[in-house]
Amino acid sequence: MNRRLTAVLAALLLAVLPMAGGSATAAPRVAEQVLTWTADDDITRYKSAPTQAVAGQTTIVFENSAATGNTTGMPHTLTFDTTTEGYNHDVTVNILANPYDPSDGRHEVTVTLSPGRYRYFCAIPGHGQMVGELVVTDGGGTDTTPPEVAATVTGDRDQDGNYVGAATVTVTATDAGSGVDTVEYQVDDTSFQPYTAPVRVTAVGDHSVQFRATDHAGNTSEVGSVSFRVVEPGEEDTTPPVVTADLAGETDGDGNYVGTATATLTATDDRSGVASIEYSLDGAAFTAYTAPVVVDEPGTHMLHYRATDVAGNTSAERMAHFTVVPPPVEDTTPPTVSATVTGERDENGGYVGVATVTVTATDDDSGVARVEYALDAGGWTTYAGPLSVRATGAHTLRYRATDAAGNTSAEQSVTFTVVSDGTDACPGSDTRDTVVIDGDDTGVANVDTGNGCTINDLIDEGAAYPSHAAFVRHVETVTATLVTAGTLTKRQQGAIVRAAARSDIGA
Repeated sequence: MNRRLTAVLAALLLAVLPMAGGSATAAPRVAEQVLTWTADDDITRYKSAPTQAVAGQTTIVFENSAATGNTTGMPHTLTFDTTTEGYNHDVTVNILANPYDPSDGRHEVTVTLSPGRYRYFCAIPGHGQMVGELVVTDGGGTDTTPPEVAATVTGDRDQDGNYVGAATVTVTATDAGSGVDTVEYQVDDTSFQPYTAPVRVTAVGDHSVQFRATDHAGNTSEVGSVSFRVVEPGEEDTTPPVVTADLAGETDGDGNYVGTATATLTATDDRSGVASIEYSLDGAAFTAYTAPVVVDEPGTHMLHYRATDVAGNTSAERMAHFTVVPPPVEDTTPPTVSATVTGERDENGGYVGVATVTVTATDDDSGVARVEYALDAGGWTTYAGPLSVRATGAHTLRYRATDAAGNTSAEQSVTFTVVSDGTDACPGSDTRDTVVIDGDDTGVANVDTGNGCTINDLIDEGAAYPSHAAFVRHVETVTATLVTAGTLTKRQQGAIVRAAARSDIGA
């Protein structure tokens, strides 16, 4: 009865699990290579299994029969893994066999193997230990390519790149043909020995570790090497780093930062070296410092900062306190400017003898930078104080002001008339229309300076002068007084002084 149930179960499993490459009972195609797996009563391993093959068409034989030692009728499978990373997945084999199936437990399929590795196992629950690996070499029959092998060195390092106390060398090797068989290493040209785990080198000094690998086909790689130095561990570092903050930005008269403040943090450590710098702004959590901290929010701020060295020592928190104020609003408003005329006046409103003009300007934003005036046809002159105009006649004084932001007010003007005060300090006055010196007509109007004397009267070219230079200095003094009084402009003064310098008076 048990044998019948087992046979029925086997038939059902055969119907559920189709064979790769066709039915297990179909006549297999003839292949140049035959690989045979066998099983018996053991459920932890295959009785026999191949380990190597060559690429190409292959007949796979799986026998789980009385002839191979199965006396209980226990079914087994031969299943090729098609999911595990690192193995070939191009062949699907899933053969179920037991001594009581229609083929008496012996089955064949024909497949095409590729170079690389295949993993196989028993798929029936409880048979998970029945697993193995098949290495397939080049279809030509010979693997002639050696493995690829490399090494890395790890460990604590000082600022010069030396390994402190110890260095660990890890060797890795790969082979896409027959697979890696052995890996070997030697330290400082001693002798090669099998590599089974990372190599730890603790001897102080310079070292070289050589390594090589051999595949299953017998190909050995060239010898590679890594060089390094191991130094003694230094005295334990218990001193934290020194950390500082530098604040930069435009400041106002109170030391506040206008618009933006930038904090640059720096740290130094003479022992193990600086590992990190952190900061906290206005009570926020500490953050890794990677670039200058820019603060543009108006208000009072507190910056906490600290640094940690490689040995794990952290400095005490330090603080920087500063205030950011909004940048001033751009000044686009020109100053307010006005002028007043004062002095004794006659019944017609004329100013007797002298008129004093006072110009005032205010600016609530950037402030007044300069005030200018122009008297009659004269050019613009910087206003330095009240201007006394003594020349008789009608006058127009134009004025304007400019603030520190460069805004200039619109030109304004005030008109007035100066009349004689009745005195005549120069009887027989020189009343020519223009100022003439030694026959050189300057083109400057020869006006009454306020007391009956014209400009020509004050220059007095007919007087005796000890030298030509003395005459020129006299003309400079007279015209400077007239400029201050508003009778002459700087340009007119220059024309008169140049004419005096060209003359022969006093020579």
